[in-house]
Amino acid sequence: MSLVEITTAAADRIRALLEEDGKLESHALRMKVIGGGCSGLQYELSFDDRETDVDSLIEGQGIRVVVDEKSALYLVGSRLDVVDTLQESGFKIENPNATNTCGCGQSFAA
Repeated sequence: MSLVEITTAAADRIRALLEEDGKLESHALRMKVIGGGCSGLQYELSFDDRETDVDSLIEGQGIRVVVDEKSALYLVGSRLDVVDTLQESGFKIENPNATNTCGCGQSFAA
């Protein structure tokens, strides 16, 4: 099982955003789990030009995704996708480790 599965739609969106800023070659998407939100933990996505020794690197489809060691414990087996509907738009993380999620889907408990 891979740490995080990146769908083709998510990879396309990540690539487009990085190309728009001229950072496709120098930056990766960083997936992070931080404390907060109404369920206790929340996701943080950002573009980062640094990798550390404790980061896991996921490469493919012309993009790179990095996950730090602590966040990997909560994200293993997750799927990063993109949604674009009338009700929601943006990246969506399907996390099998989440035991509870809030109504807005921005935070979770594990």
